[in-house]
Amino acid sequence: MSIWRVKPVSAFESDAKKSELKRVLTKWGLTSLGIGAIIGGGIFTLTGIAAREFAGPALAVSFIIAGIGCLFASLCYAEFASVLPVEGSAYAYAYGTIGEIFAWFIGWNLVLEYMMGATTVAVAWSGYFTKLLHLFHLDIPIWLCNDLATAKEKCAEMGLDAPSFAFNLPAFLITWIITAILVKGIKEAAKTNNAIVILKVGAVLFVIFAGMFYVNAENWSPFIPEPTKVISEDGAEKIKYGWNGVITAATIVFFAYIGFDAVSTQAGEAINPRKDVPFAIVASLLICTALYIAVSLVLTGMVKYDKLDKAAPVASAFAGVGIDWAVFIVTIAATAGLMSVMLVMMLGQTRIFLGMAKDGLLPHNIFGKIHPEFKTPYISTILVGFVISLVAAFTPIEKISEMCSMGTLLAFSMVCVAVMILRKNKPELERPYKTPAVYLVGTLGALFNVFLMTRTRPETKFFFICWSILGILVYFLYSKHHSKLNQPSSENPS
Repeated sequence: MSIWRVKPVSAFESDAKKSELKRVLTKWGLTSLGIGAIIGGGIFTLTGIAAREFAGPALAVSFIIAGIGCLFASLCYAEFASVLPVEGSAYAYAYGTIGEIFAWFIGWNLVLEYMMGATTVAVAWSGYFTKLLHLFHLDIPIWLCNDLATAKEKCAEMGLDAPSFAFNLPAFLITWIITAILVKGIKEAAKTNNAIVILKVGAVLFVIFAGMFYVNAENWSPFIPEPTKVISEDGAEKIKYGWNGVITAATIVFFAYIGFDAVSTQAGEAINPRKDVPFAIVASLLICTALYIAVSLVLTGMVKYDKLDKAAPVASAFAGVGIDWAVFIVTIAATAGLMSVMLVMMLGQTRIFLGMAKDGLLPHNIFGKIHPEFKTPYISTILVGFVISLVAAFTPIEKISEMCSMGTLLAFSMVCVAVMILRKNKPELERPYKTPAVYLVGTLGALFNVFLMTRTRPETKFFFICWSILGILVYFLYSKHHSKLNQPSSENPS
């Protein structure tokens, strides 16, 4: 009954053999899921504030720094995926190395990455969708495409009477559309994702290759602007530009990379998970890093960095050189792109719940039940869709957006630590992929992600602590006593 008990590798292998999920994903199908999760609204929004307020043309360097930080974690994920090709991601990796209490803690906080991440994306998608409709002179009433607080703010800005009720209908509906696709099956979800990935990667390539003809090298000078001290609204002093600004921008654009770890949640549906999941994790991250660097160089080359619009940098860059029609392509790509991010986030959440249910830490009849025809955890998927749709319909995006970052950073840090523990304690395990210089890479990865956790707002840290305390209570009241590791060895290999 020790909270530090570790799930044996043989138990993971037994679970994989008994899995009811369909193994249909190839290495490029997995890579597409990774790209689908990574490229979202971030590239169309974060580049503006990061370049204009902190890094200038050196935004490309910020993307490189953030990419390297993510690469450390991705290499650690890759080794684990080759050793433990199961759907639990960081939760399963911690269970096999550090112990049950840490595994539960990570699994509980991954809800912040996947479920809250999907909720944030649903609200963001609603915003892009209403912008897209507006381009075609179609408008949804403010009270029907925002939560009440946001609707009141927008009405006040426009001099309109504040509504007494508001409901974000687009966010609600897109959640149930994605839920229906996920219930139907992994093959249908992968096909939908592939189509969207082709569209949004095509849009990113359009930005790069169309924009490069309008690049003026003088806009890159100075490449790293001179550092400037400014006083923020709360009276705090901060440094803009210079190397300090470049590092700050790296912490901002880091969140444009979140999502590559979702590939590891699909190991149970991969045809050859030991080889293909590590490949897809690293490949999707490298492809997106290359695209991000190219986009940042083009945007800061098209217009001076201080002229970029913080909310819509890509559209403003093209408008700055007289290509106003590009806003249609950017808006369509962002709207479609966010759908695939949401799809992969919800997919990852249900697979983590499935792994936890298999281990007895969550009720199996809710989170572990597989549909006899579709071979998907349909009850869990519908429950996740229900929660996301309601939270997205009634909650302001800023209240939930930063929370997903804390869960992600915790998972990244723990995987970096866990891979070093596994290498030391179980050197004899077969490792189709081995993290190079594992103790250096693991240490740097853990430190990088812990550093980013310290940069979040105080209220975010407070909510994170409250959420974690709630999770620990649930563990001791339910999960610890229902764990499969309590059962005799005949039922659970050890």
